[in-house]
Amino acid sequence: MILTIAELKKRLEQALSVAFGTEYATVDPILVPASNPKFGDYQANVAMALAKSLGQAPRAIAEQIVQHLNVSDLCELPTVAGPGFINLRLKTDYLEKQLGTMLADDRLGVEHVAKSQRVIVDFSSPNIAKEMHVGHLRSTIIGDSIARVLEFQGHDVLRLNHVGDWGTQFGMLITYLREAAPEALITADAIDLGDLVAFYKKAKQRFDEDEAFRDTARQEVVRLQSGAEDTLKAWRLLCDQSRREFQIIYALLDVTLTERGESFYNSLLSDVATDLEKLGLLVTDQGARCVFLEGFTNKEGEPLPLIVQKSDGGYNYATTDLAAIRYRIQQDQAERILYLTDMGQSNHFAQVFQVAQRAGWLPDTVEVVHVPFGLVLGDDGKKLKTRSGETVRLRELLDEAVNRARTDLETRIQEEGRQETEGFIAHVAQVVGIGSVKYADLSQNRTGSYIFSFDKMLALNGNTAPYMLYAYVRIQGITRKGQIDFEQLGTNLKVLLRDETEFTLAKHLLQLDEIIAQVGQELFPNRLCQYLFELSQKFNQFYDRCPVLQAEEPLRTSRLALCNLTANTLKLGLSLLGILVLERM
Repeated sequence: MILTIAELKKRLEQALSVAFGTEYATVDPILVPASNPKFGDYQANVAMALAKSLGQAPRAIAEQIVQHLNVSDLCELPTVAGPGFINLRLKTDYLEKQLGTMLADDRLGVEHVAKSQRVIVDFSSPNIAKEMHVGHLRSTIIGDSIARVLEFQGHDVLRLNHVGDWGTQFGMLITYLREAAPEALITADAIDLGDLVAFYKKAKQRFDEDEAFRDTARQEVVRLQSGAEDTLKAWRLLCDQSRREFQIIYALLDVTLTERGESFYNSLLSDVATDLEKLGLLVTDQGARCVFLEGFTNKEGEPLPLIVQKSDGGYNYATTDLAAIRYRIQQDQAERILYLTDMGQSNHFAQVFQVAQRAGWLPDTVEVVHVPFGLVLGDDGKKLKTRSGETVRLRELLDEAVNRARTDLETRIQEEGRQETEGFIAHVAQVVGIGSVKYADLSQNRTGSYIFSFDKMLALNGNTAPYMLYAYVRIQGITRKGQIDFEQLGTNLKVLLRDETEFTLAKHLLQLDEIIAQVGQELFPNRLCQYLFELSQKFNQFYDRCPVLQAEEPLRTSRLALCNLTANTLKLGLSLLGILVLERM
């Protein structure tokens, strides 16, 4: 299947080369969707940009491009409008042929990437001995969706969960538990994770206020790092307990990850410092071993150091991230590494990437990207908290979404006088509740913060998961009403475009490959959400205007094929967001 916009861009580049010379072959034709559908489907605005360099009027440039533009197999005769806009309208037979290709393909015409990459997506990353909270929501959901898109494109994706399972926090916690709940250090699940979290808070308070406790905790960290058996056993028990709790949430969200925590890199940290020193990058400053960064300064305007080894000999997050990036490139053979964390860590990753590059560990052939996101806010515009001011537990948030979805469903069932089984109600509530939370997050531009609202995300109207799911359900209702089996319609169907709403829907369906390519490259899942929302709107406009089951042949089969293609596109798109579909709601 032709990726339409890419093919048109290639043809325009060829026309530029023929019209003005090979040096213009790589000029961006500035091809965009037409601002007004009455002028066509796409417009190229390159003529205005070339006016100065060519010393000609933009309209004259546009006319020369059109003279050499060969798109007769794709478009009607190109036209020039205004000061030099080149308007392109796709041919009906081209659209119909492309729709047929989508219908006959399980991947809906979306081809695998020409060159598969080894991609690492680092996301979720909760801390051991702490409960997952709303702060982990965005990393987990956005990371999973990006991984799904890249996997669908044909990339070799390693989904890594870089959990916080090492360091000072364990020294504090183990030291405190030796006094308060020693059984937790020798017996699995001796205390609940919630109690463990409470103990951690008390341990942190003691660490901040009690110097003797602080010294003991630091000694416990040394024992952990040196492999003391009793401390290691306690550490394993705490990690296993947290891991099981995390898995409950990952199962709810249908998210799969390979855990590789900070502890994995512990044995590699000293090599990081040693090798940086050999390279002449490491400087001792006030007892700490650092790399002074280029382009980063403190408040006094002095070069800012990235601390690799603290004055007490310990290592920190930066050291671990340096060890990780080196391991991922040298051992995992990663060609692209994506880090899903909040905006606040942008500087940290810029610094780590710089040091890795200067050390020669990060070659130009490997792309590393910090994929930042904003906060989840409450109605007050501040970080989402409970009424008591505590951070919202992720498990409770997801459970409430499912419960609210269930309440809405039961109310609707009662109003409609329907009878449904408990299994049906539970399944629909789960899909709608979890899907609504995911979609509400993914539909936002990830770089901004958003206000969390159950009422908005569960609404049946607007850019929400229920609206998308209802469009899919509506199509399944057509099949039930007409006793249609889409599979029996076959794949060699002829789609006929006659009504304006059919053309609008068809053109939107054919943008699927472009949208997936955009998300895979630019890493903004909200673009896929917007595409699916507009698809649902365009389908509803088509369905409200065009009879389907009552239409005469061959329009009846053609419109059924359009319905089927819309349903399959919705199902695929939602699956790339990590959202299931429903046959009925």
